[in-house]
Amino acid sequence: MRLTILGGGGFRVPLVHRALLTDDAVTELVLYDTDPLRVRAVAAVLAHQAQGHPLAPRVRIARDLDDALRSADFVFSAIRVGGTAGRVRDERLPLAEGLLGQETVGAGGVLYGLRTLPVATEIAERVAAVAPGAWVINFTNPAGMVTEAMSRVLGNRVIGICDSPVGLVRRAARAAGADPDAVTYDYVGLNHLGWLRRLTDGQGRDLLPGLLADTEALGSFEEGRLFGAQWLRALGSLPNEYLHYYYFAREALAAVRDAAATRGEFLDRQQGAFFAAAAAAEDSPQAAYRLWDRTRREREETYMAENRAATGGWERDAHDLDGGGYDRVALALMRAIARDERTTLILNVRNGSGNGSAVPALDAEAVVEVPCAVGDFGARPLRVAPPDEHQAGLMLSLKAVERAAIEAAATGSRAAALRALALHPLIDSVAAAARVLDHMGIA
Repeated sequence: MRLTILGGGGFRVPLVHRALLTDDAVTELVLYDTDPLRVRAVAAVLAHQAQGHPLAPRVRIARDLDDALRSADFVFSAIRVGGTAGRVRDERLPLAEGLLGQETVGAGGVLYGLRTLPVATEIAERVAAVAPGAWVINFTNPAGMVTEAMSRVLGNRVIGICDSPVGLVRRAARAAGADPDAVTYDYVGLNHLGWLRRLTDGQGRDLLPGLLADTEALGSFEEGRLFGAQWLRALGSLPNEYLHYYYFAREALAAVRDAAATRGEFLDRQQGAFFAAAAAAEDSPQAAYRLWDRTRREREETYMAENRAATGGWERDAHDLDGGGYDRVALALMRAIARDERTTLILNVRNGSGNGSAVPALDAEAVVEVPCAVGDFGARPLRVAPPDEHQAGLMLSLKAVERAAIEAAATGSRAAALRALALHPLIDSVAAAARVLDHMGIA
């Protein structure tokens, strides 16, 4: 089976490769990236990582996009249009207007989407032309928005993934004293905007009420510390970590503004240094790997550092320094489809219609993040409990933002781009939104 990674020079590509080393599902891994230096550096890391693993897939660097897509069974899209320098701009321009600058949330997320959506749509069109039988797994952010735009070309053959929901479920299960691999759950939302509302053990008992009542247990994992026991009990659910930007918007914005550098600036410097050093060590895969692993560890330790600073400052749990989790989600998804190994995963898929609709408040084409049945048929959203008024309200607001951004990217409409910014719940001024567009040169 051939897996193609678009954005093959991405820093987290070795995590995907590592997940493939002990599984024979993928026999060939094709890397494509617009930056040849980065993709060669990553290939060197993979070469060292593959040593001693007879099941490691062959690795090939593609000449161009069509070469990368041709004969692919799965296409993993993890591109970053504009690179980390683009992310820096997405974050700094809103902050100058007193608005949140973040990769997927608020003004920064909308700006990143406006720049990324045209490229993602072009990729979807090339997949349809060159590899119509391929399944596309999208991790390009903003993942829900990008997956919906690509689904207008590819239909149900594009599936969005994110590691935040599965991380939340596993952390909550451990805090409740349950086996993370043995629980079932009820989760609903959009990407980076979701809630865990039920956590059931093998005997059918809902563990969430007991967890919410246990202050010590809540303080043992990330979301419990981020949101605090008082707010979690008031909500009656466990929110995705990115909802911290919504529920503690003032504190989160202050922490970002007070930080010595934005997350994008930190990654721009860190990854720039890594790729420069890795290029010099291109002929020494072991040295390239050691550079990458040291850089990865620092990256994981500083994830959402501003949000942790806004809640008193605390270190990440050791369970969360193992390298994310989206790589394992992607492998589980590919195995389920390729081998019909039926499973349930939280994914970003089209909502569906009628009795098959996961969230009746949204239309059939809306991409939602919900538990899905997965098999050789792809990913089918499972019906979940209806969102409450608060959840539905935020989901509808954010879906309006996503669709305005998709329209703006497709048509070049400034009016649609203005709606995408000004309708966001974290943007409190149409005038400020318009000035951000002016600074970005969106006429």
